[in-house]
Amino acid sequence: MNYDLIVIGGGPAGYVGAIRGAQLGKKVAVVENDRAGGTCLNWGCIPTKALLKNAELYHTLTHRAEEFGLKIGSIEYDWSKVIGRSRGVSDKLNKGIEFLLKKNKVDYIKGTASIPAAGKVEVTAADGSKATHDAANILIATGAKTRDMPGFPFNGKTVIGSKEAMTLEKQPKSIIVIGAGAIGIEFAYFFNAYGTKVTVVEMLPDVLPVEDTEVSKTLEKSLTKSGIRILTNTKVTNTKVTGTSEDGKGVKITVEGAANETLEADICLVAIGVKPVLPGGIELKLSDRGWLNTDDRYQTNVKGIYGAGDIIGPPWLAHVASYEAVQCVEGMFTKHKPKKVGVFPGCTYCHPQVASIGLTERAAKEKGLKYKIGKFPYQASGKALAAGESEGFVKIIYGEPHGEIIGAHIIGSESTEMIAEIGLAMNLEATWDEIEATIHAHPTLSEMIKEATEVAKGHPIHV
Repeated sequence: MNYDLIVIGGGPAGYVGAIRGAQLGKKVAVVENDRAGGTCLNWGCIPTKALLKNAELYHTLTHRAEEFGLKIGSIEYDWSKVIGRSRGVSDKLNKGIEFLLKKNKVDYIKGTASIPAAGKVEVTAADGSKATHDAANILIATGAKTRDMPGFPFNGKTVIGSKEAMTLEKQPKSIIVIGAGAIGIEFAYFFNAYGTKVTVVEMLPDVLPVEDTEVSKTLEKSLTKSGIRILTNTKVTNTKVTGTSEDGKGVKITVEGAANETLEADICLVAIGVKPVLPGGIELKLSDRGWLNTDDRYQTNVKGIYGAGDIIGPPWLAHVASYEAVQCVEGMFTKHKPKKVGVFPGCTYCHPQVASIGLTERAAKEKGLKYKIGKFPYQASGKALAAGESEGFVKIIYGEPHGEIIGAHIIGSESTEMIAEIGLAMNLEATWDEIEATIHAHPTLSEMIKEATEVAKGHPIHV
């Protein structure tokens, strides 16, 4: 079969790029060896959010009912149904992606793809049969998978990655999480909410190391208060599988930090990052970390072969992957000059939520920028108090003297929704004058963005 575009991978970059190509009138196919929607929809951002919603609701009912004037007796949960609801959400969306591909007349090919030569894609089906297709353009959107620790391989039982963590048949009594990035912190919150003893080990000084230091410190205090033990500036020096998850002696982890000790738990979740998933076949130029090298048009060193999404390196976010794929495909078939990702929002869905965009304060200092900070606490927000969510703050970094937004960092309820306003403002090059002049509805959490701006300008009303 001859195609204008064959996309390898059906995740946020793959299916979005394929649909955009079809919308431009091109003959397009997607090759996927697992489930449409990729890791995000099936094993990442979507099912984890279902789990986290369950955890938040359960925690509210068991720990905060009296605060809201509710009298509730003993509350029990069915672990299999908690997991089942999460899988049900993914299943529904998976079928939705297949429908969208069909609606846009994109051929959906099941199998494992390789690129034997430029313009050729070989697909191996589950039964071992092979078929070769011709393509004027090939987009590699194969993504990434969980990185394991040297000498401590995943076994699916006592040493697990994020995929196994969201499908555990039995709740562990204790778990060690290695890595305090977004994935590690979200799972730490989830398991802790249901009563699992959680210890988080992070070699860097802060949890969520990419976030603003003030946000990271605030989150660490909150998680510690909730019962999670957090060991930062701590290095793993030895790992050992000692039993099964059922006998309570699943793993032993020796660490060095403020205290040198050996930790024991039923399960260890390794959340230290991801590694690329490359298709076989033609040799392509890679970065020193193994990611696919692409130019300003998302093209590899081989003409007609492109890359987008996690496979080309960080930040490994679904919304970034989709953006890159659209830019790439429009550059293939139109006069559009593809844009590279500049500023983008990052979100962590623990409690309290964390959201950010642009530079952190430490990055602004390192760059020698002049700036002013506007910071407004949730506890001064009428909507936050009414909702019982007074923990956190909005922090916006404005450049001087013009008042352009160079970064924003929010920790607190629904921060992951609020960050979109800042992203739009930055894209439109709005200044603090324009943010301040925008009437925000009252009472809303988004008012805090305006309030923080007033703080930065030196004339706050409500603090």
